[in-house]
Amino acid sequence: MHCPHCQHNNSRVIDSRPTEDGRCIRRRRECENCGFRFTTFERYEETTLLVIKKDGNREAFNRQKILNGIIRSAEKRPISMEKINQVVEEIDNQVRGLGESEVTSQVIGEFVMNALKDLDEIAYIRFASVYRQFKDMDDFMNELQDVMHRDRSHKRK
Repeated sequence: MHCPHCQHNNSRVIDSRPTEDGRCIRRRRECENCGFRFTTFERYEETTLLVIKKDGNREAFNRQKILNGIIRSAEKRPISMEKINQVVEEIDNQVRGLGESEVTSQVIGEFVMNALKDLDEIAYIRFASVYRQFKDMDDFMNELQDVMHRDRSHKRK
């Protein structure tokens, strides 16, 4: 590892610990040449995951798009950023857990919808209205009735 201060290529690890999410290792290093201390992160190399869009185009999987969609759906709702990030992490794990090199945007959308159903009904309806491209009030009302029916069944248990 090159020192960011003097560019010398020998450093020693002073301290190692996993990050909060456990997906990488944080290492404190010290340059053997100048003594400069710096931090590096070591993570496993993820294989490229492609998303097959509705129009058949393919693009690299981008968890930021999931995060942005959930943030938009949860706008002005009592959902912490910590909880949103946790949901995005769970969805990322679900998608990668499929073990495929390509996944459809529909599969990802369903993972998001399932997560939002349990997180916040309003955020779920907002996301569903865009994701399912409601064409009229009937589509919206049908989805809303499904949510209300599901909510009543959960309260009875």
